[in-house]
Amino acid sequence: MPSIALMIIAASAPLTVVAGGVTTSFAVTGSLGVPLGFLLIALILALFAVGYTAMSRHITNAGAFYAYVAQGLGRPIGVGGSLVALVAYNTMQVGIYGLFGFQLSMFLEAKLGFVSPWWMWVFLCIVAVGVLGVNRVDLSAKVLGTLVALEFVAVIIFDIVSLSVAPEGVSMAAVNPATLFGPELGLILVFGVAAFMGFESGAIYGEEAKDPKRTVPRATYLAVAVIGVFYALSAWAFSVGIGPSQIVQASQEAGPDLMFIFMTEHTSVVVADIMTLLFITSLFAALQAFHNAVARYLYALGREGVMPSGFSRTSASGAPWAGSVAQTVIAAIVVAGFALAGDAFGAAESMFGELSFLYPVLTMFTWLTNTGAAGLVLLMGLTAFAVVGYFRKHPHNLSVWTTVIAPFVSGILLLVMFFMILGNFQLMLDQEVADATTFVLPGLIVAALIIGIVWGLALRRRKPAIYAQIGHGTEPGAYGTELIDVVPED
Repeated sequence: MPSIALMIIAASAPLTVVAGGVTTSFAVTGSLGVPLGFLLIALILALFAVGYTAMSRHITNAGAFYAYVAQGLGRPIGVGGSLVALVAYNTMQVGIYGLFGFQLSMFLEAKLGFVSPWWMWVFLCIVAVGVLGVNRVDLSAKVLGTLVALEFVAVIIFDIVSLSVAPEGVSMAAVNPATLFGPELGLILVFGVAAFMGFESGAIYGEEAKDPKRTVPRATYLAVAVIGVFYALSAWAFSVGIGPSQIVQASQEAGPDLMFIFMTEHTSVVVADIMTLLFITSLFAALQAFHNAVARYLYALGREGVMPSGFSRTSASGAPWAGSVAQTVIAAIVVAGFALAGDAFGAAESMFGELSFLYPVLTMFTWLTNTGAAGLVLLMGLTAFAVVGYFRKHPHNLSVWTTVIAPFVSGILLLVMFFMILGNFQLMLDQEVADATTFVLPGLIVAALIIGIVWGLALRRRKPAIYAQIGHGTEPGAYGTELIDVVPED
């Protein structure tokens, strides 16, 4: 359970969220309600987890959401959900590479005078993530566990320093409910939900857990509780350290550097440098967690014939090495594309000025991670309704709260949040004027869902034996033709 919980928390990248996510939320929303926003999102996700974890006790599948949606809403929608998951997890993972390469390159240049292209460090990181990815999850958990522990220590130190500095006193202004329930509520939720991405990934490791029916639910609840409370407390401490009257303006002016500027001023350069390094390792931890998620989705889809069977190959330790290698190749290709485009962008520096060096952050990181967040929110919304559908067919003597009320309400809230993300996508990309990316990027998510549904319907007509396996990869007889009899149910 601790290994899975650490993998979930690593995906949310605690130090990255506090340094980048909190300041971005304050800057864009212009509201002090960010700390309570984290708690509200945590409550929504905890509500979602009621049905989600109940379903995980009955379905153990590395495809997680894919299997849940397939068994709860029908196989075609399940295939659509699987493609949404692949697009979302891949874009989140590859997008984070942009920020990782930029931060490491800038840090080495500032401290050692070593000038290097951002993409060089990304390709080295891709190799490291790939090596860990082809091994059993325990190895990744040991590496990530150390990094996550150090992240928590760093943020706790920052919180303590913030509360001790408190230029306006230990003010409770940022935790006043009036700051949350205003016109900025929608924006607070839109920008805050990305901080929780990865919390849902516990079920992905179910097949590698010793006791998945107990481990996955416990790890999920532990992760959402720790993440929600920790982020809320840290965001409040951030407002106290800078001052409630100054936090919005300071966030708008300094962005993610605000934390490190603050620590330099009130501790020492050494402490700030250590935190910067931990910020970089925080990104590495998130990269590893999302890489593992993609590998396991590809494994589940390959095993059930929705994708080429080669993806179902595993190593001696049980890790899905073929899916891991595939994700590594995808990352390398996309990064190479952005690197080449970045060179062209840099060549036009006279046109873009000082923005050219921020290319991997302004494009690769911003575009892809926001796209991934939108996809995962949609996927969770579909899964919530799938819980209702599944327990309607298989009651299992559970309460109405667990099987209907909690998942239905959370599903409505998540879908509302998804449409809010779509409505604010231009703002999330920090665009003054909408352009093609404003529509193409979220369009990838919608297109993946539609293509998946069409592919599922095509499998039902052309390959009924494979269609019968969709979402049932670990069940007895899943590979037998006897399951063709269940096709008419969909």
